[in-house]
Order: sequence, then C-alpha cells, then structure tokens
Amino acid sequence: MLVLAQRSLGRSQFMIECVTVGVFLMTKTPFKINTLKEYLNFDDGTDKRYDLVDGVLVEMPPGTGKHEQIITLLLVRFFLEKERLGLPLEPRPNGTEVLTKKQPRRPDVSVMTVEQAQTIEKTSAILRTPPLLIVEVVSPESVDRDYNEKSSEYADFGVGEYWIVDPLLNKVTICLLSQGVYQQSVYTKNQRIVSRLFPELELTANQALCI
Repeated sequence: MLVLAQRSLGRSQFMIECVTVGVFLMTKTPFKINTLKEYLNFDDGTDKRYDLVDGVLVEMPPGTGKHEQIITLLLVRFFLEKERLGLPLEPRPNGTEVLTKKQPRRPDVSVMTVEQAQTIEKTSAILRTPPLLIVEVVSPESVDRDYNEKSSEYADFGVGEYWIVDPLLNKVTICLLSQGVYQQSVYTKNQRIVSRLFPELELTANQALCI
C-alpha cells in the first residue's frame, strides 16, 4: 500500500519516487494519468474502483455492509421526499462522479437537478456543475478526506449542501454553503436533521446512521 511505502522510505526519498514514477496505485503498479479522458478510460482488467487524488490513482476498497446500508437508506429517503413534494430533483448513488475544480470525486450520494441529469443521460456520468447536495459516508480510511479535503473542494465548487455521515463517531454533520464557506451543524442520536434542500424531511441522526 502507498502508506506503507511512505513509512518504509524517508520523506525526501518517497517524494523523489513519486516524481519519478508519476502516479502510484495502492497496488504499487505505476500508471501515468495525464488527462481526464485517460482517467475515464482507465481499465486494469479488474473490477476495482479508483479515485484520482492529486494525480494519484487510489484504490477504493469496497464499503462495509453498514456503509452500503446508509447509502441505500438516504437514497431512498431522498427519492421518497422528492416524489412526495413533486420536487424536480434526481438523487443518484455513487456511480455518478463530480468534476470539482481540483479533480473528479465520486460521492456516495448526490442530488442534482433534472437538467443536470439530462446532461449525463447519454454520456459518462460526470457532473461538471455542482450538484445541490452531496453525501459522504465516513470510513476509517476516509476520515481526513471527507472532513477536510472534500469539504474544501465541495465548498469551492459551489455545492450548496454537504452531508458527512459518520458511523465511526455516530454523528451527522450538515454543511450549508454561505458566501463560499460552509456553516456546520452536528446532529446526534434522536436530533432531527435540518436540511436546506429537503426542509420537511423527517430524519434523525440515528435513522441516517441506521442505528
């Protein structure tokens, strides 16, 4: 794994190795990714999933059963809410990617407009405009990425509402964009989550966490 390589090499030597190889996979197999098209067409002959992070292909391990349970629940609840209210929205699972100003991201759940959904209907499912809402479910290897890196990227990209659902700490953080900066509210236990996009949604933190 990349993290193990970093520990076994000195920091300067590790940086030299990265520059020399160009791109590392967590499998230690080097691949050079120069363009978005190359990333989209990348195929290593397996069903593994990768994210492109700062020019590095990072293998994304399968989520736990709990991780997938949370994604499914939120996707269904968003769909039912938009149907109940007749909202012109399209909730999507993690097959849809978002091209932020920095790099492609693959949110666990995204909610887009009908117009945005139409733009990817017959092409690669990559949004080039910010969806209205994004959800990331935290896993042990994604803590810093979800709370810090993605929070900064999504705010800069203009994602109006960002949910960080954390089954590790049993809390849900709702980030609402205000003048380019996220204002955060944290919900736990039986506190009802307040969403800007779905203001009438009846969902507690424990329900979102599948507790």
